[in-house]
Amino acid sequence: MASTIEERLNAIEARNKRVELDKAWETSWTRRLLIGGLTYAIVVIYLAIIHNDKPFINALVPPIGFVLSTLVIKKVKIMWQKARS
Repeated sequence: MASTIEERLNAIEARNKRVELDKAWETSWTRRLLIGGLTYAIVVIYLAIIHNDKPFINALVPPIGFVLSTLVIKKVKIMWQKARS
């Protein structure tokens, strides 16, 4: 029975570590910049295909909006949590 409890405890600890890593990834600057960079590249390609005059400048709007929204959402989440506690 002790090994069963120990196995369950090890499984819970492994799960907790995965959850912590997932949470860290979701809020990391690496993730934000990767999404922003990929968004920029896709929008540049699209704007070039449709012959936009300034695709490299105009493509900055979506990734900048994304990064700014991640910053605002974090503040709103904190305010929401304070209101709920």
